[in-house]
Amino acid sequence: MTRVLVTGAGGMLGQDLLAVLRSRDDLTVTAATRATLDITDAEAVRAAVTGHDVVFNTAAWTDVDGAEQAEATATAVNGDGVAHLARACADTGARLLHVSTDYVFPGDAGTPYPEDAPTDPVNAYGRSKLAGERAVVRFLPDTGYVVRTAWLYGAHGPNFVATMLRLAEQRETLDVVDDQQGQPTWSYALGTRLVALADAALAGRAPAGIYHGTCSGRTTWYGLARAVFTLAGLDPDRIRPTTSDRFPRPAARPAYSVLGHDRWAAARLEPLPDWHETLSDAFSSPTPPAPWKVA
Repeated sequence: MTRVLVTGAGGMLGQDLLAVLRSRDDLTVTAATRATLDITDAEAVRAAVTGHDVVFNTAAWTDVDGAEQAEATATAVNGDGVAHLARACADTGARLLHVSTDYVFPGDAGTPYPEDAPTDPVNAYGRSKLAGERAVVRFLPDTGYVVRTAWLYGAHGPNFVATMLRLAEQRETLDVVDDQQGQPTWSYALGTRLVALADAALAGRAPAGIYHGTCSGRTTWYGLARAVFTLAGLDPDRIRPTTSDRFPRPAARPAYSVLGHDRWAAARLEPLPDWHETLSDAFSSPTPPAPWKVA
């Protein structure tokens, strides 16, 4: 029986990951929420990791704009906390699968970022997440896995897809930026891929290092909003394109967040499907229950 620990188990990805793991009868799963495990506490982390074979870290400071004014606090979670997990896994022999972000890149590319592309975050959040990546690579060169994701949406937390449908009930038209490119990724689909990577790691098929856990293809926030409206039976022409300068934010956003997926072949796994396919699955799948409710 493989013993699995999930940190950040109360979050959007954490809850979907738990649903995938608990569908398996060959796993013993421990769910650690923010209330039950503070990953910035090294001793608590060591106690939590002990006795587990695999650790999935979905715990994170995710307030991108808030990190601009609280970078030290964000880094304590996204950097130091990950280092505590990596050290504990190194000491106990557990494999660590850590979820990171496209924000480690500057967002100025014109072709998909490969897994080994140079990093250069444009904001405090990205810097804090990069610190966590470096900790995994440093302390777990042979048993640590960094999975970068982006544009995540799901049933159990605030996200762009749910926001668009909520606003559809309040406004006749919506202005959505059309000058940022990325890969919308369903958290449940990412959860299934994280578990598959863990299986491959335990079987000795997956080399340690960095993987990109985003859906294939690409679009803009405007394109995603239109697709959401179409699937919800709403008129996509209610979505109007605009530019990022119309919505100034404290933290700069990467304009290009398209990631390459070549490394999955090394683990004998396919990349995640095209974002259109998984978005459709998210609307139609009863597991987890779709949160997309339209009046």
